Amino acid sequence: MNKKKTSFSRRDFVKASLLSGVGFMIVPRHVLGGPGYVAPSDKVNLGFIGAGGKGKQNVQAFLKLEDVNISAIADPAYYWNLADFYYRSEAGRGPTAELIEDFYEGMGDRKRLAQYDDFRKMMEESKDLDAIVCSTPDHTHAYITLMALKMGKHVYCEKPLTHNIWEAREVAKVTKETGLITQMGNSGHASDGIRETVEYLRAGVIGEVKECHAWVPAGRWLPGLQGIPQGESTMPIGFDWDQWLGPREMVPFHQDYVPVTWRDFWDYGCGALGDFGCHDLDAVTWAFDLENPDTVQVFPAGYSDDKIAPYGEIGYFNFSAKGKQKAMKINWYSGGLKPDLHPALPKGFSFPSRAAMYVGTKGVIFNSGSRNPQVFPESLRNSIKPPKPSIARSPGHFREWIDGIKENKPSAANFEYGSRLTEITLLGVLSLRLGGKLIEWDYNNMKAKGIPEADQYIQEPVRRGWEM
Repeated sequence: MNKKKTSFSRRDFVKASLLSGVGFMIVPRHVLGGPGYVAPSDKVNLGFIGAGGKGKQNVQAFLKLEDVNISAIADPAYYWNLADFYYRSEAGRGPTAELIEDFYEGMGDRKRLAQYDDFRKMMEESKDLDAIVCSTPDHTHAYITLMALKMGKHVYCEKPLTHNIWEAREVAKVTKETGLITQMGNSGHASDGIRETVEYLRAGVIGEVKECHAWVPAGRWLPGLQGIPQGESTMPIGFDWDQWLGPREMVPFHQDYVPVTWRDFWDYGCGALGDFGCHDLDAVTWAFDLENPDTVQVFPAGYSDDKIAPYGEIGYFNFSAKGKQKAMKINWYSGGLKPDLHPALPKGFSFPSRAAMYVGTKGVIFNSGSRNPQVFPESLRNSIKPPKPSIARSPGHFREWIDGIKENKPSAANFEYGSRLTEITLLGVLSLRLGGKLIEWDYNNMKAKGIPEADQYIQEPVRRGWEM
């Protein structure tokens, strides 16, 4: 007797019902509404790829949504102690899976969560997933995103959306082709503060705006780094280094690479600009439809080379007026560097550690984080009438994406917008990786004019088996 267990799917049932002449049938929901279809009454079934500090935070956020079900998780690391980083927690596949299972058990559901060290195996086996949340290091964002989209899954991906410019263009193209609902993890995009700032800028509250300054305190995680780590460290138990490397070439494992500190290395992260650019350049990009800078130049502050990011950065993005795009100059600072105080600011004004300032012919708008826009000078602030809201307010960053999936409508931070914002950010990273060279950008041909050595960073080589 053959005792092999047989898997009998809903599709098999439909087929059998038709053949047997049964007068009713159950039609899979994707047949009713097309690829990625989720009925408004259904829960959205999520799979998580990446369970480190940010991945665990994202899990906690989605668990708050009653119409979401988390059924699978993948991460090459079983455990990370993040007490010394801003997450101040334990993370990895084990602690994050325990968090999910404890949450559902508290709700009366004792189901076991499917756990994987290889996300590709999760994608192959967890066929009931509606959507994927990608919270991995930057260098694997594009591979995971493209794989999920091509499998018909809606995708949420952390910022920056990709690690290089070619990947950003490819993700935008596939997103448009599939029509799936996507969202980049620049959470401030959903805040009332950034939407009000965009409305103020577009309404000309401070006159014609042609200049923006944005700064963050972030520097390198390993300040004394003078090149890639030498030697080899003992591998953490339950950690698949080969899987973590993904499309990058195999190198000896060293503890300086993980966790979190991978941002210091160009092969895996994008430095402070890559970490924060999609947040702090968001409002100006959104307000003035920025897409195609003429020139970009970002200078490293402190030691850096072709392998490691600098401690600080100061740079300039220049946009000319073309199509919907307004003429704009963006000035970027990190590592403690800041712009000069503007004359419109009150005497004794002190810049916070992180903010953006938009300079107009009548005054300035100051935005710290995602808070409401502050207009200076005070005489201008007291005389203006706030513009009428023209951008719909968001129900919340994560809520917006889930609603988009169920209602088949794009979120504001979708990948077509996110890829544009990411490309602008990565052009600054490109200049940094070239030691601060001036990039004259040929948008149509995706080339840095006269700098052939930039090509290796515009589209990076990948390991065999990780082709996109």
